[in-house]
Amino acid sequence: MYVLGFDIGGTKCAVLLCRLENEKSKNIVWKNRIEIQTLPDWKEVLDTLCGLAGEMLDTYGADRSDCRIGISCGGPLSPDRTVICSPPNLPGWDEVPVVSYLSEKLHMPARMLNDADSCALAEWKYGAGKGCRHMVFLTFGTGLGAGLILNGRLYTGACGLAGEIGHIRMEREGPVGYGKAGSLEGFCSGGGIRQMAVKKAEKLASEGRTASFQRSQQKPATAKDVAEAAKAGYEDARELLMESGRYLGRGLALLIDILNPEMIVIGSIYARSHEFMENTMWEEIRREALEHSRTVCKIEPARLGDRIGDYGAVMAAVYE
Repeated sequence: MYVLGFDIGGTKCAVLLCRLENEKSKNIVWKNRIEIQTLPDWKEVLDTLCGLAGEMLDTYGADRSDCRIGISCGGPLSPDRTVICSPPNLPGWDEVPVVSYLSEKLHMPARMLNDADSCALAEWKYGAGKGCRHMVFLTFGTGLGAGLILNGRLYTGACGLAGEIGHIRMEREGPVGYGKAGSLEGFCSGGGIRQMAVKKAEKLASEGRTASFQRSQQKPATAKDVAEAAKAGYEDARELLMESGRYLGRGLALLIDILNPEMIVIGSIYARSHEFMENTMWEEIRREALEHSRTVCKIEPARLGDRIGDYGAVMAAVYE
């Protein structure tokens, strides 16, 4: 069986083709992958991806009758997971009937999952969470969402919105994430870290200093700039990531107390920069979470790296 995977993100989108020996096969044979920039015009993006997908199918001689589409996209999605409903990180993508659109364009069945859910399944089946029955996955990328594996099954809630931990308010004021100032996503996401970096750079400038991560006066620092400066040993960048880690710990303590997971897997920015966040993160967890729940919970960076979205798109196609 072939899978056409569509990974739709706030910064970039990708289409990929792979082959599975059968629906339960753990062996994925990757064939091709092409990435494009995400634009506000969703039809332009999807049409471009469909054109690339068609070329892939022809190049590898894939039988369309033995191929299905998997879509991984940030929420919110419609309860039946067929429509993208104005995600905060996808401006212009309002009420997009992506499942029917791709299915009709490519003449094959399509299914979609929230990216946190699809990536949770990916890390559970192929990555850090293999063997767990109770696992939480956090995206920690452009935004912050959680995918929940409870009692060995994906849990999505009454209308598919379970796990939107990024929307929880941590402070009355603070960086904006998920449309809410002071939210956990505001402190623990690429966009949130960028806002924190701007504020810290302004504070340092008022003291006559230049932030190590401020590469240009015309362009705000990104989370990547902050991480690179931290790895180079600059204290101001390390302090910023430690602050993000502190809020991350408070959010994780809530998940630990409520869900009692055996493992929490965290992707993207945390996976690349966890050495600067984990000390403050664990300080908050030890302070806030119940001891017995805390001691049975491991916290690991995601293992699938930059391919996690690809694995997630495959899981969206095959997970029952």
